[in-house]
Amino acid sequence: MKALTHKRTHKRTLLASALLTLLATSFDATTNVAVAKEHEPDPYTSSDFGGVGLLQTRTARMNSEGHITIGYSDTDDYRRTSITLQVFDWLEATARYTDLRYSFYSDDEDFSGDQTLKDKGFDLKFRLYEESRYLPEVAVGFQDLGGTGLFGGEYFVASKALSTEHLGTFDFHLGLGFGYLGQRDNSYNPFCEIADDFCVRPRRGSPGGGDVEWDKMFKGPAATFGGIEWRTPLDGLRLKAEYDPNDYQNERQPNPIDPENPRVIVQDSFWNFGAEYAINDFLNLKLGYQRGNTMTFGFSFRYNLATAYQVKTEAPIRDAKYSSAENFNDVDIQKLSQDLLNETGFRVKEVQLNDERKDVTFYAEQTRYRDREEAVKKAARILSNELPEDIQRYAIAETNDGVDLLQYNVNAPYYKSAARGERFFREEDDAITISHVTRDSRATGTDNTTATASKFAYSITPHISQAFGGAEDFYIYQLAVMGNGSYHFSRNLKLNGTVGLNIINNYDKFNFLVDDLENPLPRVRTRIREYADNQDLWLQNAQLSYIDQAATNWYYALYGGYLERMFGGVGGEILYRPLNSRVAFGLDLNYVQQRDPGNSFSFEDYDVLTGHASVYWQPQLLPNSLIKVQAGRFLAGDEGVQFDVSHQFDSGVRAGAYAAFTNVSREEYGEGGFTKGFYISIPFDLFFVRNTRARGTVAWNPITRDGGQMLNRSIHLYETTEARGFAAGQN
Repeated sequence: MKALTHKRTHKRTLLASALLTLLATSFDATTNVAVAKEHEPDPYTSSDFGGVGLLQTRTARMNSEGHITIGYSDTDDYRRTSITLQVFDWLEATARYTDLRYSFYSDDEDFSGDQTLKDKGFDLKFRLYEESRYLPEVAVGFQDLGGTGLFGGEYFVASKALSTEHLGTFDFHLGLGFGYLGQRDNSYNPFCEIADDFCVRPRRGSPGGGDVEWDKMFKGPAATFGGIEWRTPLDGLRLKAEYDPNDYQNERQPNPIDPENPRVIVQDSFWNFGAEYAINDFLNLKLGYQRGNTMTFGFSFRYNLATAYQVKTEAPIRDAKYSSAENFNDVDIQKLSQDLLNETGFRVKEVQLNDERKDVTFYAEQTRYRDREEAVKKAARILSNELPEDIQRYAIAETNDGVDLLQYNVNAPYYKSAARGERFFREEDDAITISHVTRDSRATGTDNTTATASKFAYSITPHISQAFGGAEDFYIYQLAVMGNGSYHFSRNLKLNGTVGLNIINNYDKFNFLVDDLENPLPRVRTRIREYADNQDLWLQNAQLSYIDQAATNWYYALYGGYLERMFGGVGGEILYRPLNSRVAFGLDLNYVQQRDPGNSFSFEDYDVLTGHASVYWQPQLLPNSLIKVQAGRFLAGDEGVQFDVSHQFDSGVRAGAYAAFTNVSREEYGEGGFTKGFYISIPFDLFFVRNTRARGTVAWNPITRDGGQMLNRSIHLYETTEARGFAAGQN
């Protein structure tokens, strides 16, 4: 982080405390909180930098997919807080803040007071080869990607375990490091054989950091590192010994607290030693002795997001029975619809009966279940038990915001014989298929909205906005309560809005409300402090929207009003999404004007035409993952492309990262180089004993700038039509 700039890092979240709550409450598996389905097989421990490793270095080991570690380490000069997520079983990602204890945030006391410098970093590690009987596990890693470069480096590392019957397991590690991990210069850089350029590492790049410095990768001096970790027979105790590749002679200490006597790190030994003990399945404590003269300590909280689940008190699937209804008129549709809502989450809007084909269709919206497969199984059993025996097919046509998504068709005779055990080798699932929604003009229709639906809906939710790494204070926050309401004028036309009420915030700690540095871009996001500090009661958004279908696979939306906290206007979106397809295409266009931060109903002079063409892809090689590419014009008038890659674990937790690259130069953009961020989306049903589709998002934006910023639309047709995605009907 550049210390002299009047720019700062922001971390904005929606209900960001959800993740910490999940971790904290998981200590008691007897309460109604998320717990793990099964324990991981002896998860690996973390280095001081975060990520699986020894002390100062990483190993080739990877934890199970979904494993998350929140860690803290104190090595006197550096205090590091990190979050590490095992995105895939072959990819580990780490986000980190390093507190430089002997350096000020800046040399301007009026700007940052006596706060010490907080350096941010991001690491990636990829597994190249999984350990076999004779060969070690091999990985390549990148440390401090896109940061200031204070700790930037690359490495290759191999790990091989030796298990004994009585002495535990010995895990051996050997690696070759470059950059920060190659400062000892005790080895030969093999890439020098490729080109002479690899023999010299370029000096530090752009001031302020933020760029991925590809031109430095694997260049310059190299150093050998390694060590051993002993998983002792004493359950939970591990001992570590490590050969450090760093000589600490070139450690940079920007803005030293004592300029007359700047801090010099002394190293009396190349060997570091440590011990780590697992208190339980979630908490580890560690002690170390490093550089031959420094005691270190730390701790970590561990959890697996992929295996998290919550025991539910929902009604179980009903026992199969014969229907007592002789014909359709004997069925109490009101009661049947209420049962479907209570037990399956399907809110019935309309029922159609075709006497000629002996089939009945329920048009319904899914309100609670993320796992549609479970909901459909329960609904099929209810319909089988209650509808007349002569009905040949019953279907649930799922809708959302007035548009048709997909239809679950149940072959009634086949399903009943399987559910009642009347035929061997028949499975209920084989009687259920999916298709496009069909509407039969010859069928008898029944409007059922009065039974289970209301035109008006509302909710009240907590909301927390947070900023980490600011100059005035490391942690800036706002806690608010959001009131949400909506009214459906018709099936497709809806009015919705959100009002925010401030509870407590410390945004007044900012030294100024508008940055006083020159900025060639319009201020579309860096005025966030004005919006957070100027009103205790505000209108977050209020808009009228119309959503409909142009054809079977085509959806469109038109909307206008106060679209988000900072902008209002009009816009539209169109989406092409075939049923059960891995690919979808979209286009949105919006004319918006900046809202007055001091008056929720007023606008300022700045306006812009913004929009993007989008491609959504669920690749076969990355199961349960989504790659989203959006090209167009951003809020500041800059043009470019945003990439978003996310992965959803079996628990429903989704982790992702995004980056936007535009035609704005690095000098115009400012500190950070380009817009980027990371997020974890957590389903709330991990906390509750009843199903819910609500989510909270924990987001980390290393720094907020005006380039590469998108409109925060409340309507996204890809999310509206989520049920049509690949493996449609399933989570």
